[in-house]
Amino acid sequence: MELIKHPADLIRNWWESCRVRPTQAGGTTNFRGPVALLLLLLFVGSGCAALIYEIVWFQLLEFVIGSTAVSIAVLLGTFMGGMCLGSLALPHLVSRRRHPLRVCALLELGIGAMGAAVLIGMPHVVRLFSGGAAHGPAEILARGAICGLCLLPPTMLMGATLPAISRWLEATPRGISWLGYFYGGNTAGAVFGCLLAGFYLLRVHDMAMATETAAVINLSVAALGFVLAAWAPHSEAAREAREESALAPGAVTVYFAVALSGMSALGAEVVWTRLLSLLLGPTVYTFSIILAVFLLGLAIGGSIGGLAARVFARPRTLLAGCQALLAVAIAWTAYEAIKGLPYWPDHGSYANPWARFRLDFLRCLWAILPAAFLWGASFPLALAAAARSGRDPGRLVGGIYAANTVGAIAGAIGFSLLILPWAGSQWAERVLIGLAAAAALLLLAQSRRGRLAWIGAVTLAAAGLIAAVPQTPGKLVAFGHTVVRDGESARILYMGEGMNSSIAVSVTTDGVRQFHVSGKVEASTTDLDMRLQRMLAQLPAMLHPGPRSALIVGCGAGVTAGGFVVQPGIERIVICDIEPLVPRAVAPFFFAENHSVVTDPRVEIVYDDARHYILTTKEKFDIITSDPIHPWVKGSASLYTQEYFEMCKEHLKPGGMVTQWVPLYESDEATVRSEVATFFRVFPGGTIWANDDDGSGYDVVMLGQSGPARIDMDGLQKRWSSPAYKSAAASLADVGFSGPEDLLATYAGGASELVPWLADAQINRDSNLRLQYLAGLGLYNGLEATIYAHMLGYLQYPENMFFGSEKSRTEMARAVADKKNPTN
Repeated sequence: MELIKHPADLIRNWWESCRVRPTQAGGTTNFRGPVALLLLLLFVGSGCAALIYEIVWFQLLEFVIGSTAVSIAVLLGTFMGGMCLGSLALPHLVSRRRHPLRVCALLELGIGAMGAAVLIGMPHVVRLFSGGAAHGPAEILARGAICGLCLLPPTMLMGATLPAISRWLEATPRGISWLGYFYGGNTAGAVFGCLLAGFYLLRVHDMAMATETAAVINLSVAALGFVLAAWAPHSEAAREAREESALAPGAVTVYFAVALSGMSALGAEVVWTRLLSLLLGPTVYTFSIILAVFLLGLAIGGSIGGLAARVFARPRTLLAGCQALLAVAIAWTAYEAIKGLPYWPDHGSYANPWARFRLDFLRCLWAILPAAFLWGASFPLALAAAARSGRDPGRLVGGIYAANTVGAIAGAIGFSLLILPWAGSQWAERVLIGLAAAAALLLLAQSRRGRLAWIGAVTLAAAGLIAAVPQTPGKLVAFGHTVVRDGESARILYMGEGMNSSIAVSVTTDGVRQFHVSGKVEASTTDLDMRLQRMLAQLPAMLHPGPRSALIVGCGAGVTAGGFVVQPGIERIVICDIEPLVPRAVAPFFFAENHSVVTDPRVEIVYDDARHYILTTKEKFDIITSDPIHPWVKGSASLYTQEYFEMCKEHLKPGGMVTQWVPLYESDEATVRSEVATFFRVFPGGTIWANDDDGSGYDVVMLGQSGPARIDMDGLQKRWSSPAYKSAAASLADVGFSGPEDLLATYAGGASELVPWLADAQINRDSNLRLQYLAGLGLYNGLEATIYAHMLGYLQYPENMFFGSEKSRTEMARAVADKKNPTN
């Protein structure tokens, strides 16, 4: 007897023992060690690549549609819709004779190719077919529809992968339950892809690198699929199997229930992203954290649900229990988002961005994970509940997947575009509880044991949970994570939840009115904020020899736009705002400060993405400015890119000017240098004008011109003293500029002087949106004084910029010297 075999024989025997043996029914229910691990790795890689694409596409949609509810609805709706169509189409278009793993490999190759094509081609396609210079909500929807068509091919291929691999399984509850593990692995890969894209690939590199990474993962997954196909051959029985066309008893109810589950899942993602952004800050990192936690819950739930489907004999009862518990979990999240999380102590973690992200991740886990877990568990349970021996597993999985994604599409679009803006977050969460309870009741209605008792219990519990959902307080919308610190001293005058953002107007005990967007102060009647908003408009208006038209990006409180109302030569004012609620509801609270700008006959309000408006309009302006928009807010960085500034420059009339706000507070030096360097890349003769706080840094205004910077100080003095400029001068005097010398004294540097300071600054481009990642890390810093001091260290009097009388030049030179050396 041979005791020791040759090593080659040992390896050959191990290889044969690990190969998957198909059953006579045409599938398999047993996976051995390495095969199961490699299959799981295949699904992990596929999910990772898919979420990298999703994050990249969301950023891409911001340029095409704008950072709006429409872009979210298009992304989620198309992502789900494409996967729905793909899951339905594959069983009809691809024969069961083809090896499922080879089919999956080919699908992954197609996803990689089409993912790259979307990045390159979608902006050009939208520009070609989106209707030219049309603007407004209807045109936004048209652009969204075109984007959806561009995203449809790769998402259809993504949706086809799960029904393709399911053909390698038996169409029995036990066989299909294996998909729970694969679904969990796919979602776990999605979690990793989400964090990889949001915290590394896009932060350090750009959209092209992220897309290339996803495509390489697709290629690797395809190669693994081809290798596994050779390792585990498709069964001959499967090729000849006859499909049982009849559905399992009660399967139709399962389809309806899983559709309601998908609807509540995507609706909750929309609603909770809005609510949790109030607390965590509406940065790009917040979006990644919320999505990662949501996917993590789905992954864990999918794996546990798959195990439960294998162990227990009544998957439909378990599915009903999941949906009933889901109503409780949704109520839990609704309560925690309003009554719990805002009062968690931060222990100073907000000073350190990475400590802040850890705390935010824990908050999301605490609030979101229970519901996400139950949604994840529901999918494999629904597969097991609808399974019937003899059916094509691809059609079974495709049908359940399609039902789930149809519901998801309705949830994404319905909640983002209809329920949330029309009824508010409180009623949106009540609808979510109702959807989960309805799914449970549908399934319980077919149960034979204690049916009426369980139906009554679920109905009463759902009614109680719906009644207990707390209303979203105006102070939370206004102050976000600082509601405990700042909310006590303020009274809410108005709160509204618009299609794209939640807004509020408050007044403090000392009479200061504030305009809030998504948990942060966007404008106020404090001296510093009023001076800034007047400077953004009136600095270029007073330096320009004769402006007649102005474009303002963002309405806000209307104070910036109102600065043009008092300018005597202005004939046309265009305000571009993407949230219709702001000009209509907010501006009237500041009529005294904004000179009733939204009712002025010279004003046209365009409700559209500002980038698209500037790109497509044929009109040119004497002045282009923007209301203060924080660069760390997701979507705002696109208004600070080199390409955006180039578009603005192209739409200036001869001698035209552009101003842009740069906050020094809640920022860091790398962020500020990136903003300034990007602006000066387009306007090499640009200048900086400071809105300081008694000599200490606060924020600045960048000013660029279509030609060399030439400031006529004597001409400014004449205009200031002219009766025609009486209202403009009075408006500036209200914020501390009693004469032209006060306005000119805010000069804080020029592009040529700041070259050494900006030497290694990162340029914010459309391809990388570097600023939103830098700004998101610098949030909550108190470095404004240090940044301002470093900036003033390069300040010099520019002899060739200011011209006028000898007295004017001498006074200006003295003002610059005093600013650089305030102790002299």
